[in-house]
Amino acid sequence: MRLPPQIYEFVSILLLLAIGLKGGVELAKQPFLTLVPDMLAVIVMGFALPVLAYPVLLQLGKFKRADAASIAAHYGSVSVGTFAVAVAYFGTIEVFYEEHLPLLLVLLEVPAILIGILLARGFSNQTKWSSVAHEVFLGKGIVLLLGGLVIGWVAGPEGLTSVEPLFFDLFKGILAIFLLEMGLIASSQIAGLRKYGLFIVIFGIVMPLFSALIGCGLGLLLELSIGGTAMLAILAASASYIAVPAAMRISVPEANPTLSLTASLGVTFPFNVIIGIPLYLELAKVMHAFFKG
Repeated sequence: MRLPPQIYEFVSILLLLAIGLKGGVELAKQPFLTLVPDMLAVIVMGFALPVLAYPVLLQLGKFKRADAASIAAHYGSVSVGTFAVAVAYFGTIEVFYEEHLPLLLVLLEVPAILIGILLARGFSNQTKWSSVAHEVFLGKGIVLLLGGLVIGWVAGPEGLTSVEPLFFDLFKGILAIFLLEMGLIASSQIAGLRKYGLFIVIFGIVMPLFSALIGCGLGLLLELSIGGTAMLAILAASASYIAVPAAMRISVPEANPTLSLTASLGVTFPFNVIIGIPLYLELAKVMHAFFKG
């Protein structure tokens, strides 16, 4: 049932570019400087989430320092797959969200990786910062998302008409193929749950719920729409399984990657896709109704 690696790579590229292009087209409709407060606030959230997760993993989970830092970094970063599902879901039920959310998705990739390395290593001369910077800023996900944003921003809706059938019209079909492969990968992590115990299951569900509350609160402070608040909660609640594992492999090689992937991909990803996304939308509606009247 597994897709050939080349097809998975192709589908991933199409998905990342499509998200970037969509965001870039909408981003062109508003002045960039108005986005600076949102960007700074999201970066702060990206630093805060792994810092909050780390002591829980260290004290309650009894993980080694390197493993606790690595898992915390995964939960401070974001999942492009989860965001893509949310984009398709919101489009289906016609929920509006702010156009610059893909830009915030890109920004949230970086802070958690830096914090994860610092939590594991401290300020060590042995850290290969050049390799980390290359993996973070020139990794496939960042390059494709940012590249798509820039292309969509410069070209605008008219300039993308010729590629619209591939990147926009087929988006849900591409996403379905991607999720089929991700489901198969996630199922391969289930065996790790028996080995590493109940704590990973609990953490993999409770941490995204807690992060979603923070994301919703930040969305309210930034005066985002209900859809934008829910989407920010989804970003906060998601956990990386692409960019962070690659960066941790370079900078914290002693961390056990199976622990992080079992939690982020085996528990949190399916939880968010099946339950979390509609739950966070309802949470955003309730919080908006309570605080905004």
